Amino acid sequence: MRSTPAGDGPGQLPSILQYDDADTPCDVIDALALADFVTGRHPWSHTVRLSRVNPAATLTPPDGRLLRVAIEHRQRSRLLGGEGWTARVVTWKGRGAEVTVTAVDDEVGQAALDRIVAGAAEPEDPDTGRIGFWHHNQRRGAQRDLRSIAAPEWSQIRGNYTATARAALDALMTVTPESITGRLVLLHGAPGTGKTTALRALSRQWRPWCQVDSVLDPDVLFADTSYLSEVAVGEEEDGEAGTGRRWRLLILEDCDELIRGEAKQATGQALSRLLNLTDGLLGQGRDVLIAITTNEDLSRLHPAVVRPGRCLARVEVGPLSHGEAAGWLGTAAGVPSAGATLAELYALRAGTPTVPSVAAEIGGYL
Repeated sequence: MRSTPAGDGPGQLPSILQYDDADTPCDVIDALALADFVTGRHPWSHTVRLSRVNPAATLTPPDGRLLRVAIEHRQRSRLLGGEGWTARVVTWKGRGAEVTVTAVDDEVGQAALDRIVAGAAEPEDPDTGRIGFWHHNQRRGAQRDLRSIAAPEWSQIRGNYTATARAALDALMTVTPESITGRLVLLHGAPGTGKTTALRALSRQWRPWCQVDSVLDPDVLFADTSYLSEVAVGEEEDGEAGTGRRWRLLILEDCDELIRGEAKQATGQALSRLLNLTDGLLGQGRDVLIAITTNEDLSRLHPAVVRPGRCLARVEVGPLSHGEAAGWLGTAAGVPSAGATLAELYALRAGTPTVPSVAAEIGGYL
């Protein structure tokens, strides 16, 4: 245990650092980085996140002193100090970083932060999309990690979809804030048909006006009202120049049990909270769209989910017909008579043995 006595200035408080064998060296750096903020010696603080850091960036200013270093499985934490400021710099194996600076005032702190992150962010790749990934951490609550992902241009992947799906996705890709008529985007169909790929293309197409987030634990989201409230409010990123306020698209993948016909009995309040987020009180005043992917057939979904006015788009992403599949592959050899999913076609192209699409043969979805 270490005790820091209170200072003489107004608003300064004592700080006590306690630790035990459950704490890691990174936890110690977290605590030390906040010590001056707790006591009031550094009343200013600012945290920034970088989704991808230039490999050549050191995230260390010329006037920064290295005070502590802790390396764990997926992260490296450093404690830096300078004249009137302290910084906690965390980098992850995925090349993301988080920098927190505390300082004696905003001028000193912002200048130190600017020196630390100067030139650190990699230039935005036009072939990528930026997606925030939400998850619930038992210790820290709702957490959002911003990542860059491969995002194809829609014109390059249109041929991966059936004629019906292409037409629906064409319309979805051209949506603007002024043309939004519903808050729910529903992509349904067999596994391996490209639903997630279509959403990645959508993140690229909508990037100028829409921030895209994916919720990794939707079952926890709709069971925990505080987590749901945090995600609904969200973390707003800076948009492109002249775009003004940005919409947000929340992606919930494979939520079959949440939206199928018996969801009200099976999941209790989860379905109600989802619907409230789309057009209830929770969704009022928030420019939020919800995208759901499911393997369920549309006829098996809860009527409240697909009622008129709620869905901005309902897209069936099914297997390609025999003719479409043969055209995609360049040959009919190996293509089942009932057609094939995109995943099956990639397997055929790679020379991997495959079997006819079960979903196509039984007329349903897996």
